[in-house]
Amino acid sequence: MPSLDRHENVFVLDLGDGENRFHPDWIDAVGAALDEVEKAEGPRALVTAATGKFYSNGLDLEWLFANADHYHDYVVSVHELFARLLSLPLVTVAALQGHTFAAGAMFSLAHDFRVMRADRGYWCLPEADIDIPFTPGMSALIQSRLAPQTAHECMTTARRYGGADAATAGIVDRAVPEDAVRSTAIEIAQSLVGKAGDTLGTIKARMYAPALATLRDTANPLG
Repeated sequence: MPSLDRHENVFVLDLGDGENRFHPDWIDAVGAALDEVEKAEGPRALVTAATGKFYSNGLDLEWLFANADHYHDYVVSVHELFARLLSLPLVTVAALQGHTFAAGAMFSLAHDFRVMRADRGYWCLPEADIDIPFTPGMSALIQSRLAPQTAHECMTTARRYGGADAATAGIVDRAVPEDAVRSTAIEIAQSLVGKAGDTLGTIKARMYAPALATLRDTANPLG
């Protein structure tokens, strides 16, 4: 399960050491960590990271298929997590040390910056291959954070990007050796801790207003 630590003014949220799929309990734990970070005072920033082979493998499809009657509420909770992170009033950096797929890739896009391992691991939106269309909120998030041609390729071809290719495409900001992923993310975050506050929150809310509105459309999240 996710755990929160602090390195000076940088909070580090470790998402876990498994596939870090979006089980409802996992979503609640991440939300509680964001509560703690947001209510803290003074300069601060957030790094999300993970331990092991995966950063996040996306939606918990096993749980979802077993609880199909909760599908609407589940999607709403996933959308709200994306929206919350996208509009958080402090700088956020994702440290992608392993595979980052589907909703996990979307979660990474909701951060301000991304650092990815250069030599192994993939970033991928596989929905075109697994016959699960993007929700309107997911489409809005992806298209608000990637250049149009990159978003098109990601969404329609299910291409798997290694770290160097992801950096070239503008999906991630830095591709670095495995042992430097987390430390580089913390370094970036530490350099921007002074940006935290209401002004940054307002800037993000206005910058991503259309995507946030679509993500928070709880009446019709599936389109």
